[in-house]
Amino acid sequence: MRLIKKHSLLSTGYHVFGYYPVPANITYFWNFGFLAGICLAIQLITGIALAMHYVPDINLAFLSVEHIMRDVNYGWLLRYVHANGASMFFIVVYVHMMRGLYFSSYMHPRQALWVSGTVIFLLMMATGFIGYVLPWGQMSFWGATVITNLFSAIPYVGTEIVYWLWGGFSVDGPTLNKFYSLHYLLPFVILGMVFIHIVFLHEVGSSNPLGVRAYNDQIAFTPYSTFKDLYALLIFFIFFGVFVFFAPNYLGHTDNYIPANPMVTPPHIVPEWYFLPFYAILRSVPDKLAGVLLMFAAIVVLVLLPFYVSSDIRSSAFRPIYRTVFWLFVVDVLLLAWVGGNPVKSPYYQLGQVCTAFYFIYFINILPIISLIETFLWDEQFDATEEEIARAEAEKLLAEEEEIEELKEFKNSRY
Repeated sequence: MRLIKKHSLLSTGYHVFGYYPVPANITYFWNFGFLAGICLAIQLITGIALAMHYVPDINLAFLSVEHIMRDVNYGWLLRYVHANGASMFFIVVYVHMMRGLYFSSYMHPRQALWVSGTVIFLLMMATGFIGYVLPWGQMSFWGATVITNLFSAIPYVGTEIVYWLWGGFSVDGPTLNKFYSLHYLLPFVILGMVFIHIVFLHEVGSSNPLGVRAYNDQIAFTPYSTFKDLYALLIFFIFFGVFVFFAPNYLGHTDNYIPANPMVTPPHIVPEWYFLPFYAILRSVPDKLAGVLLMFAAIVVLVLLPFYVSSDIRSSAFRPIYRTVFWLFVVDVLLLAWVGGNPVKSPYYQLGQVCTAFYFIYFINILPIISLIETFLWDEQFDATEEEIARAEAEKLLAEEEEIEELKEFKNSRY
C-alpha cells in the first residue's frame, strides 16, 4: 500500500479501480458499462490482428478475408470474434443505455456523462458501418452505396460530399481505402472518449436503483463490484462463445459471402441488425431529405434529453406511469428493428410510420409531461405525509403532557 501511494500512476489506478466508492445497492445492470469496455478491448485486439492480413483493394479484399479464414492460423477465430464482437458490443451498449433511461441516470448532475456516452454511441455506429464495408461482399458494397448516397439529400453541397466520400463517381477502390483507414482510426477515438466518460463518471459518481444520492451507503469498488463484474464477464463470455463457436454467421447476412458485383443489385438491401431501428426511421417517410433528418434527429434527441427532462423522482421503482410507458418504448424500438429488416411494403411501411411517430413523441412529449405529472403527484403525497407527521407529533406531545400530568397527580396523592 505504501508503494501504491508513493507511485503516482499506481495511486491513480488504485483510486480509479480500487478505492472508488460505489452505491451498495447497484444491481447487475450496472455491470454493462464494464462489459462495454471489455468489448472495446476485444475489438481493438482482434481488429489489429486482422489488419495485418487484410488487403484494402477491390480485387483482393474479399479474397484476403477468405485467406484469413482458411490459411491464417486461427484466422477463422479472429474473424468470427471480431464480427460477432461488434454485435455483442452493441447489445451491451443498448442494455447500458436502456438502463440509463429506465433509472433516469441522464438527469442532473450527470448531463456531461450522458452526452459523452451518446457521442461514443455515434462513433460506434460510424465505425460499425465502415467495418461492414471492408469484407467487400454484395451487402457490403450495396450498403455502402445506399448509405453514402444519403448525403446527397443535403441541399447544394450534398453531391460534392458524396463524391468526396467515394473518392470518385462511385463506390470503388478509393472508397475502400478511405474506409479502411477510418475504421482503423475511429476505435482509438472511441477509446479516448471512453476515458473522458470515466472521468465524468468519477466526478459525479454512479447512480443507483433508488435514484437518490447515497453518500453514506457506499462500498469500495474492489473487491465488491470487481467480483460482480467478473461474474458478469463469465456469463457474457458463455453467451458470446455460443455465437462464435456454434452460430458464427447467425447475426450476419448470407449475401456478404458473395463477392461485390456493381452489376447485380441484391433484392433486399439491409444493414446490420443493430442499425435496423434507425434504418426503419429513415424509410418511414417518402422524402429522402426528411428521412435523413429524422434518422439523425433520432440520435440528437438522445443527446438533448438531459437538458429538457427533469424530475424530482428519478428511479422507475417510484414512477409507475413512466415505467409502463418505458416498456412500451422498448417494444416500439423492437418493432422498428423488425420493420427495418423487412421490405418497404404494406403493412411494414405503415407500422414503421406509427413506430417512428411514437419514438419521437416519447422523447419530445411524453417524457416531459410524465415528469411534471409524477412530480405534482409526489408533491401532493409529500404534503399529505407532512400533515400526517405533524398531526402525529402533536398527538405524541399531547400524550406526553397528559402522562406528565398523571405522574404529578400520582406523586401528589402519595404525599
